[in-house]
Amino acid sequence: MEYDFLSLVRNRQSDRQYINDKAVESDKLERILEAARLAPSACNGQPWRFVVMTDPVITKEVGIATAGLGMNKFAREAPVLILVVEEPTNASAVAGGVVKGKHFPLLDIGIAVSNITLAAQSEGLGSCIMGWFDEKKIKKITGIPRSRKLLLVIAIGYTNGKYREKVRKSKDKIISFNRY
Repeated sequence: MEYDFLSLVRNRQSDRQYINDKAVESDKLERILEAARLAPSACNGQPWRFVVMTDPVITKEVGIATAGLGMNKFAREAPVLILVVEEPTNASAVAGGVVKGKHFPLLDIGIAVSNITLAAQSEGLGSCIMGWFDEKKIKKITGIPRSRKLLLVIAIGYTNGKYREKVRKSKDKIISFNRY
């Protein structure tokens, strides 16, 4: 399925139902990960690592650790989970962040994650970004060092859900030109 960019953005949604017995093809997953790898970052710091869960047994364990307190139950059945880990950035990005009072790695990772979800959509796959999970448990399952921060878990798979119309604020409430 091919999209022009705005169609891709319009159709991308948080999918919470996946066809369980339909695996994500490795070539599609490679293109999605390449889109993440190519994302821009402050001072080219690339402050990320993507831990890709494709083994059904480990993916299920991580999915269970992601589905806590009634949240993200669908993660237990997602065919692929991508763990987004913040890594140290370079000295230039750190210095710039101190001067400007910004933590650039979080911004950079947001861009990379956006690339992941849009690339998944372009491959005919659904995705959902999750910030609610048992970080300690996932780190133990996957060997992520205690010194690293697991920021997000992204589910990827063939969606079994229906597309929903986006509800967004009107342009006049979020966009202005030349003045606030």
